[in-house]
Amino acid sequence: MGPSHSEADTPPLAFLRAIRYMTRMHEYQLIDGDQTVYRDGTIKLHTEEGYEGMRAAGRLAATILDEVADLVQPGVTTESIDTRIREMMLDAGAVPATLGYRGYTHSSCISINHVICHGIPGEKVLKDGDILNVDVTPLLDGWHGDTSRMFFAGEPSLKAKRLVDVTYECLMLGIEAAQPGARLGDIGAAIEAHAKQFRYGVVREFCGHGLGRLFHDAPEVVHAAKAGTGPELKPGMFFTIEPMINLGKPWAKVLGDGWTAVTRDKSLSAQFEHSIAITEDGNEIFTKSPTGRDKPPY
Repeated sequence: MGPSHSEADTPPLAFLRAIRYMTRMHEYQLIDGDQTVYRDGTIKLHTEEGYEGMRAAGRLAATILDEVADLVQPGVTTESIDTRIREMMLDAGAVPATLGYRGYTHSSCISINHVICHGIPGEKVLKDGDILNVDVTPLLDGWHGDTSRMFFAGEPSLKAKRLVDVTYECLMLGIEAAQPGARLGDIGAAIEAHAKQFRYGVVREFCGHGLGRLFHDAPEVVHAAKAGTGPELKPGMFFTIEPMINLGKPWAKVLGDGWTAVTRDKSLSAQFEHSIAITEDGNEIFTKSPTGRDKPPY
């Protein structure tokens, strides 16, 4: 679940706080043991304890989406999928991080067709040909495993399939660019360059984010950026990469419910998300499917 760029506050104090937050996004803080962590704009560098916690939370998130693959089919409501997701989290000793977050009342986000992100589960029935993103974040033993995948209800159109394939490729190219010593902007540059080859729009209004003991933290991972810019990537950093790619223009708008973001031109949108760590010699993906179900068809 990705934040918007200025999610933390509302005006007028938001401006000054945002400036301070963004300024500190080039500062690093070592996190060791059970110390209290604050959303203060610093980039957290984690020790082995953090890696172990994120591996467990990420594995649970990935396992949940593996089961979701068997739930998605025409005639099913998004509410029924959300209910099963909540049950799986609770059965595993976790809680849904989204439940109660800023007033949100569900255990996942389910975004269908032209919904970019933060779609609210409800009584909507899936139709043959729908494409949908399911985004889950179990909070397990104090660690957030944040991930999302695309799913097909029945048989989607060829243009929808290609959009989904390219969006997954964008994710993996972004992850490939996330290396120690690289810059944060290298990730967005790799994603944008690939999407542009297909004349797809890369959503700017929402981004990836740092995570760990906090759900949303620094740095903000923008998916359209200039290579060589932004903070240096260092071992111990945890963050999500979650490109949102539109079949048409990149622009988004948020509906009156305050959550659901849709494409302004009503074109299809797709998204994939992994939680990753920067390591001494590359990166580690915490949320890979243990059964190889990382992208459809499943």
